[in-house]
Amino acid sequence: MFSLLNQIADGPHAPLDKVRRMVTVLLQFAERNPGMARVMVGDALVFENDRLHQRMNLFFDKVEASLKQVLRDAANTSPSATPSLDAQVQASLWVSFLVGRLQRFARSAYKRSPLEHLDATLALLT
Repeated sequence: MFSLLNQIADGPHAPLDKVRRMVTVLLQFAERNPGMARVMVGDALVFENDRLHQRMNLFFDKVEASLKQVLRDAANTSPSATPSLDAQVQASLWVSFLVGRLQRFARSAYKRSPLEHLDATLALLT
């Protein structure tokens, strides 16, 4: 997953397009692998070892770091006084969005696609 995210981050697209692509790839992965979506949101880890919870937390921390780097590149071109803070806040928002979509997908017994109305939602978020 992270090699694909890194390829997107290193690609020639604009930073916000990269973020959209990264989010889309993660949600597509979850839709194709519903069992992993449950693991990603922690539903399948209720009685599991704490180490698995830590690994999923690390997964989302790495996703957030990848998004933050891409957003930092975009923030450096903006007139903001705090581009690093802006990138951190935006990356946190994107990860919260991802987790929310994954939660909804798992809680609906995989009936509500995490990609439902994704283009319109991404347009609103960017």
